[in-house]
Amino acid sequence: MPPADAPAEPDAAPEEPGSGPGDRETPAAPAGTEDTLDLKLTEELLALISEDRNKAARRHDPAGELLGDPATWPGATTEAGVFHLVPVVLERDLPVLSRWMNDPAVAAFWELAGPESVTADHLRPQLEGDGRSLPCLGVLDGTPMSYWEIYRADLDPLARHYPARLHDTGIHLLIGGVGNRGRGVGTTLLRAVADLVLDNLPRCGRVVAEPDLRNTPSVSAFLSAGFRFSAEVDLPDKRAALMIRDRTYRDHL
Repeated sequence: MPPADAPAEPDAAPEEPGSGPGDRETPAAPAGTEDTLDLKLTEELLALISEDRNKAARRHDPAGELLGDPATWPGATTEAGVFHLVPVVLERDLPVLSRWMNDPAVAAFWELAGPESVTADHLRPQLEGDGRSLPCLGVLDGTPMSYWEIYRADLDPLARHYPARLHDTGIHLLIGGVGNRGRGVGTTLLRAVADLVLDNLPRCGRVVAEPDLRNTPSVSAFLSAGFRFSAEVDLPDKRAALMIRDRTYRDHL
């Protein structure tokens, strides 16, 4: 499950998810949003729905192809430079990722500060799993400068906390280099990665994220990147803003 949120920089994208949703029930979303649930679902029913969604996904997705392979996705040309997602290789990338996780601004949301083994323990379940969560380095003009998790939100515990749709895809992000924070890079890359997801995963109709509500700069970055605020949701370790970027409106926001 994802971690917490990115550094609280004016443009830093959030990240994570801070540890995914737990077993608590989420209150109904504010009236007027298209994602509002009129009925409060019990945890038992939510668990059954989640299992049915997993079975449906396995029928539609060949093993190991839940999210494809970001290594084959083309680069994105942005105003900040040419950006690529590069799947994490533990032996190669652990030192830099652990260093970023120990940055106080990052640790406040991801909660993975400590020796390299802490970060390694967070990465291994994704790297050795079935492909429903893919950890990637964000490489800008050839330089690693951010960390991303692309994950199937409809197969994640998060799906217990909002009306998930089949193939909803989530993103978690942290900006690693201090020099890339506070100058709009987070917003630029959030839009670029959301576009990469929609371009390369044709069955995905929505890209979702759940930054910590306390991380106002992150929420603002998502809004500026074309996401809309859908609801507030209670996750096990935070109250989050559910942000959604719809394929239908991607050219208008």
